[in-house]
Amino acid sequence: MSDKPFRTYGSRGGGSIELYLADSMAAMSRMDPRSVDVVVTSPPYNIGKKYGVHVDRMPRHDYISWMESFGRDVSRILDLDGSLFLNVGGTLEDPWLPWDVARAVSNSMRLQNVIHWVKSISLDLQEADGSTSLISTGHFKPIVSKRYLNDFQEYVFHFTHDGARTIDKLSIGVPYKDKSNIGRWKSAGRDLRDRGNIWFIPYETIRTREQRPHPASFPVKLPEMCIRLHGLTEGLVVLDPFMGIGATAVACARLGVSFKGYEIDGAYLEESCRRLDMFYSPTGSEDDGARHQSLQ
Repeated sequence: MSDKPFRTYGSRGGGSIELYLADSMAAMSRMDPRSVDVVVTSPPYNIGKKYGVHVDRMPRHDYISWMESFGRDVSRILDLDGSLFLNVGGTLEDPWLPWDVARAVSNSMRLQNVIHWVKSISLDLQEADGSTSLISTGHFKPIVSKRYLNDFQEYVFHFTHDGARTIDKLSIGVPYKDKSNIGRWKSAGRDLRDRGNIWFIPYETIRTREQRPHPASFPVKLPEMCIRLHGLTEGLVVLDPFMGIGATAVACARLGVSFKGYEIDGAYLEESCRRLDMFYSPTGSEDDGARHQSLQ
């Protein structure tokens, strides 16, 4: 473990993308107060996932205490106008776990928004002739159970210091379906409305184990939307203390904002570097056509 970056990339927005092989809690304890604007992260869920290094099976009380300490650390390093976006999943046997984590973090910060990240959905659409059609889209891991429904969503808890931070809702807005709303409502000055707190963001299709080197990664679009919702400003600094395979790092590279990421597992860190190498390569594919979205 080192205080020096394992790898550094130049951000197109004038900052830098810094990746560290480090224990996040120890690393955050050495960071300056108010030195980060946005934290987007997904900690280990403590539900027995098979990570490379971390043992994801702490006693429940110890895990909640650990997350409470995490909340205190983030509160100290986060700018007074900053945002924490905390992605937490659970199990069908323990549906309270995400909320117990949120309550532990709320001892240090205020819960401002609860976002539902939907990975798969089925919709019954009403057609003009009165008939209905069914659309099912997204990806999920089937649950073989006579008690539980398949679980298609996770939470993203948005914390701020006072619960009153102004956010940039239209940066991730969607067009009005009924265009007559444009101009009729005082808030509808253009064809864009608040998306709301239900975000359908499916995983990319994965056909082999090699395509998913991490057991609990999230799509790049999820941290990208969180950062946009907070608001893109010059000099923005984003932190992911549980970086995994670098989804938040890639999102920051796309947006042209500075990033710091900590990861304790060297193999996951190498995968993050590979993804960023692809992004910065002239022929890379991690960009998904989003390079024009940077601050430049």
